Amino acid sequence: MVRTGPRVLVFGDSLSFHGPDGGYPADEPRLWPNVAAAALGGTAELVAGIGWTARDLWWSLTGDPRVWADLHHADAVVLAVGSMDTLPSPLPTYLRTGLRYLRPPALRRAVRGAYLAAQPRLAAALRGRPAVLPTRLTVHYLRTSVGALRTLRPELPVACWLPSVHRAPSYGFVHTVREHTAAAIAAWAAEDGVPALDLPAIVGPHVLGGHGNPDGMHWGWAGHEAVGTAMAGLLAPLVPPRGTAGEPAARETGT
Repeated sequence: MVRTGPRVLVFGDSLSFHGPDGGYPADEPRLWPNVAAAALGGTAELVAGIGWTARDLWWSLTGDPRVWADLHHADAVVLAVGSMDTLPSPLPTYLRTGLRYLRPPALRRAVRGAYLAAQPRLAAALRGRPAVLPTRLTVHYLRTSVGALRTLRPELPVACWLPSVHRAPSYGFVHTVREHTAAAIAAWAAEDGVPALDLPAIVGPHVLGGHGNPDGMHWGWAGHEAVGTAMAGLLAPLVPPRGTAGEPAARETGT
């Protein structure tokens, strides 16, 4: 069956492609971007990575030629980032992400293992600070990304969401910065006219009730279904109708 509905371009983190037992290919129909697009009669394109923040969104927009091509065909964009920005980060990001480059492999495994063992204790001891990305930078990269999208495609609808919640033992069950960042994103979104999905209101009971992934952060399929349905509801008034074979529907002229 050829879908004639909108093409939704989603920028995300692992919440957009991890299910109840790990990561899935982007075309898995139970993932929330595909649930949302299917509810609109369309398709989703996912651009995402593990641990992606609003900064990674900006880097993707400015540095990935596949994204530049996708933007020509998108009917709506969803900035589904911000959740990982709020996680405790006892080590600076450049050191934490740089662990993968340590050699030899035995040293890398030992250092990574030591860090993962210490991370929950450090997160609790430091009361969730610093976060992966400061709130002001999360808002800066979201605002800058929306500005760039509106410069390229002024008519293109853009939506976002507020950071998710977690009950992850790997982060010491600490999430101090989330509320502050969520408030700042909500304020920016209202100011710039970007519809924002209240993600914790949709998926919070699922996560905090222990119904998602055992890691306490990612979602089960019921969570993806709820988020996808809610996002489709947010996008429905924003996306234009499409005709056959993915072409924009002809507008009525009254003649």
